[in-house]
Amino acid sequence: VGYMLAGVLFGPPALGYVSRPALEELTPVSNLAIALIAFLAGAELQIAEIRERGVAILKLMSTELVLSFFGVAVTIALLRSQLPILASAPPAEVIAFSLLVAAVSVVHSPAATIALLTETRANGPVARYTLGVVLVMDIAVVLIFSGVLSAARALVPPSGGGGGVQVGLVIWEIGGAVLVGAVLGAFVALYLRFISRELFIFAILVALLGAEIAHVLHVETLLTLLVAGFVAENAAGGGRGEHFRHAMERAAAPIFVVFFALSGARLDPASVLPLWTIVVPVVAVRMLAIWGGIRLGGRWAKLDPVVTNNAWFGLVSQAGVAFGLAAVVAEVYPSRGESLRALLLATIAVNQTLGPILFRVGLRRAAAQGG
Repeated sequence: VGYMLAGVLFGPPALGYVSRPALEELTPVSNLAIALIAFLAGAELQIAEIRERGVAILKLMSTELVLSFFGVAVTIALLRSQLPILASAPPAEVIAFSLLVAAVSVVHSPAATIALLTETRANGPVARYTLGVVLVMDIAVVLIFSGVLSAARALVPPSGGGGGVQVGLVIWEIGGAVLVGAVLGAFVALYLRFISRELFIFAILVALLGAEIAHVLHVETLLTLLVAGFVAENAAGGGRGEHFRHAMERAAAPIFVVFFALSGARLDPASVLPLWTIVVPVVAVRMLAIWGGIRLGGRWAKLDPVVTNNAWFGLVSQAGVAFGLAAVVAEVYPSRGESLRALLLATIAVNQTLGPILFRVGLRRAAAQGG
């Protein structure tokens, strides 16, 4: 959030230290960051965690996901008059862009969750279920976003022309991404098993190669890299996947600094301030949906009330993949995507600011209640 705010201050809309041409020249850095974010999100998902708490995590995630997705989508549709690009838009555009905003809004922040758990050394049921929901949600969100983006392209073609739903293309974009990602992940796992050298440089090459392959084969980039990260982490064995993940995190750190700063530099404060009338309701509805979804899902899974009452605190944060998805929306819809990106970045900033504070409160409450 700090780097994003720095970008707001020093970017073209404000002090102008970063020129528009410079932003365009740095676009490949943003694309690389998106690829790294997706790979790391997949690598965080461990098979052992799925086996131990998989069913309960899926119940928690599914109820929270459904309530959050439709809650945000309906809120955007009802408040479309507050968003200039939707104020007089036809129903198809309202539906398409409402669903796109909702698909990004349901994202959580594995980085913020893991960072706070590391700092507090919390390892009880609330901490483990929260982490499980966050990580599994990353898989579900990319799948949902890929499907929603394909549907949005059919409803509202980026070029502005007509076009129906190309079912075969949609199936290939998603199914092909899973196949290509699995092959790439297997290749990475083999490298880690038999070579495992220069991991820092290899991490960058994997992200660049994965993004380029996805572009050439016309499959969804985010899903491709996410599947690759999951396969590589769990197939490498012997802790090699964890070592590679740490190497990729080190390689990604300076790239993320540029990425978040660029995200902020593209954000015009003058265009964001009028959006607070829609940002606040979206944040409030999302938070209420998370609270209700975890309580309902916890009862469905017959979990301890300590989990159902406190796990939702750790699901408010947003970052990482959310920034990447917002950038993808702006890239697919150049003329209208910047307004959507401004809305998404504003909501992400609020959620990322409130999220860690609330999660700390939830962990303290859980500890006091024995969870």
